[in-house]
Amino acid sequence: MDSFTHFNEQGRAKMVDISDKNETVRTAVAVSSVVVNNDIYEAVRQGAMKKGDVLAVAQVAGVMAAKNTAQIIPMCHPLSLSGVDIAFDWTEEKPSHRLNIRVAVKTKGSTGVEMEALTSASATALTVYDMCKAVDKGMVIGETYLLEKTGGKSGDFKREG
Repeated sequence: MDSFTHFNEQGRAKMVDISDKNETVRTAVAVSSVVVNNDIYEAVRQGAMKKGDVLAVAQVAGVMAAKNTAQIIPMCHPLSLSGVDIAFDWTEEKPSHRLNIRVAVKTKGSTGVEMEALTSASATALTVYDMCKAVDKGMVIGETYLLEKTGGKSGDFKREG
């Protein structure tokens, strides 16, 4: 089983030993989205949701998720993150609106931060849903994917298109 780095000699799952890997600056950017109806869009924009400031709470949830990724993804290494930045923008898709979520995560370490960025984007979208579900449970959480990453042995990655 030498070719499979996440299996031990017994063929069982293991956390990969990264102690021999070089520390480099590593970044990852992930995106997600939530499609909402016009009532939710207006309430979020005007700060009128009963649970509070939707984007502020979602942003904090996203940062917390990035910091705690190793707690919920079994083979992820606990990382010391040097930065998590979450940005939002709206696009109109009549008759609805799409909240676009962009998460950038950075560290200097021996393994990448792709999972932290993806976990953050997912938790941010889920928090928006949670904050707004009293108005409409029909929201749609969109595709969540890695947009780009830098650093590490595998090199840089940038999604085409």
